[in-house]
Amino acid sequence: MDGLNPAQHAAVETLKGPLLVLAGAGTGKTRVVTFRIARLIKSGIAPDRILAVTFTNKAAQEMKERVKARLKSLPTTPSVSTFHAHCVQILRKHLHLLGYPKEFAIFDRGDQEAAARQVLREIRVPEATMKPGDLLASIGRWKSSAIGPDEAVSLASTEKEHLAASGFRRYQRTLKLRGAVDFDDLLLLTEEVFRQHPRALQLEANRFDHLLVDEYQDTNRSQYRIVKALAGAHRNLCVVGDDDQSIYAWRGAEVQHILGFRKDWPDAKVVRLEENYRSTAAILELANKLIVFNRVRHEKVLRPVRPNGERPKIEQYKDETEEAAGVVRDVARTLAKQEFAANEIAILFRTNEQTRAFEMELRKQDIRYVVIGGMSFFDRKEVRDVLSFMRLLVRPEDEVALLRVANVPPRGLGAKSIEKMQAAAVKRGAPLWTLLEEIASGVANPSDWTPAVREGAKSLVDLVKTYREKLGPGKLYSTVVEYLDAIRYSDEIDRLYDEPAAREAREETVRDTLDSLAAFEKKERSPALLKFLDELALGGREFGSEKEKQLGRNAVILMTLHSAKGLEFPLVYMVGMEEGILPHHRVLKANDDDQIDEERRLAYVGVTRAQERLTLSLCLGRTKWGKVRETLPSRFLFEMMGQAERAAEVAKKARRLEFGQPLTAKKAATKKKAATAKAEPPKRPAANAPVRKAKP
Repeated sequence: MDGLNPAQHAAVETLKGPLLVLAGAGTGKTRVVTFRIARLIKSGIAPDRILAVTFTNKAAQEMKERVKARLKSLPTTPSVSTFHAHCVQILRKHLHLLGYPKEFAIFDRGDQEAAARQVLREIRVPEATMKPGDLLASIGRWKSSAIGPDEAVSLASTEKEHLAASGFRRYQRTLKLRGAVDFDDLLLLTEEVFRQHPRALQLEANRFDHLLVDEYQDTNRSQYRIVKALAGAHRNLCVVGDDDQSIYAWRGAEVQHILGFRKDWPDAKVVRLEENYRSTAAILELANKLIVFNRVRHEKVLRPVRPNGERPKIEQYKDETEEAAGVVRDVARTLAKQEFAANEIAILFRTNEQTRAFEMELRKQDIRYVVIGGMSFFDRKEVRDVLSFMRLLVRPEDEVALLRVANVPPRGLGAKSIEKMQAAAVKRGAPLWTLLEEIASGVANPSDWTPAVREGAKSLVDLVKTYREKLGPGKLYSTVVEYLDAIRYSDEIDRLYDEPAAREAREETVRDTLDSLAAFEKKERSPALLKFLDELALGGREFGSEKEKQLGRNAVILMTLHSAKGLEFPLVYMVGMEEGILPHHRVLKANDDDQIDEERRLAYVGVTRAQERLTLSLCLGRTKWGKVRETLPSRFLFEMMGQAERAAEVAKKARRLEFGQPLTAKKAATKKKAATAKAEPPKRPAANAPVRKAKP
């Protein structure tokens, strides 16, 4: 027990009854959990009478290894696993009670899509109305909220929701007929077994005398009910978590579970871990000031074990291009001085779409980087599609680009037709584009090709030729935008993504790609599309899983705030600290205080990732569709500075502001002074972090 602080010691020594351990960021949560398991065993509890559940295989494995290290040899071992893995064990023994075979299959994504496709055919829903992925997305949302097919039917309000609910019932029936379950079913069917067969619940609950739950703030409704059911008899339940780091509501997690723990277990002991071993005092000062603005939370304050430290900086830039350039310049200086290794530096974003400008700058500086928790901006389907269309304008014979977008959106050039064209082109030794031109013009034997293929070929050839001729100095951005409109690429997004939020995210990715072209055209004396494509390709790397691991050992980390949870870095840059980004514009439109609180928790998670040095940055304006739009500093910046009134003013203005409204030349002239004032970083008391305006 040496080395534990008083609060940690209290958590480890509380061996009976319900216990809530509120473990703030960097307070040694994993250490407490493993010490407590070891303490239970040393107190006489048989190891196999202890169950510990967490959310990831990595966390479960780490917990097992730490317990094993504390206790060298054990006759039996504690059961340590993820929620889903433990539920599989339960279902293997009891799922036959619900009419499933004991050797049930667990469907992967491909299996699920095949089942969903069959269901849509059976209920006569064409793919134009609903795709298998759309159906699975709706089913996944319902299952994350512990909603079954019957309840989904009663909750459905739109025509598409009714179709999805009807498909949900048939989908579940299809899986059951095939003796299969999907990932979400592992939780829902465990609940159903417990609900319909009390004897099965009794058998499972009686296997253990102690239950520990890690990351309790991330539990969804099914996990919450399973925990209550398993611990109801012995009541030796220890949950560990931090309501201030609950950031997964979008996938079903409910912060109320940890906030209301004392209501469920009135005799529960509460231990607060507040001594932070990760971050300096200067960083924690900002984190503590920020999170107190959340309306409902367990009161706690992170207290630094490490004194003082370098005060965080707030940097202000003209636009997203200068923000990326400024941050990467600072990264380059830091690496040159050998202050930190590359993999000790993290650039954290609210959304994956923000990575584009930073990736470009890192490539220019030849700084190795890796995108974690998401694909590289340049690997996204929409980006690769748009760049392929651009490549055809530069060189129609580019076969890789042509094959990628020949039938995007569908124009009669399906896989079989393209395969036939490729075979004919290879036989003649001619480029595929040449054959396409011949089919379009009627030179190729018309009887060899269907009318749909001939029409599709003519459509694509005419588009490329028309806009190749339009390209010229000062016309890159406008020509490419017009080109994509003529191609009707937005129809492809509508076809592939039924959910408004998904469509919006993809459209934003396309806008960001086009905005990078607008910025290029503006800064270059002789802009050319080929030069733009070359610039994007400079230093390009493929970040496959193996290479990602290798680069991760000596590469700057780019990741979203959600992906960063549970990690820590000596140097952190939190970028895009503006209203509409953090908090996100969808949250602002919803005008929901609960969602704002979750965005604040996300900002808090970002701040508490930093160990030594923290820089927060914002832009005065951002480019959307080639136009500069004003931005507002995030209210969270003012809150960190203790300026509640200014934070409230920004929040009110953000609700009124019509996001995406262009800043016209006249408005720019009349409001230049006001715009600068609005974006000025918060004034600080002398004791707070310094704020300095970045040099243009």
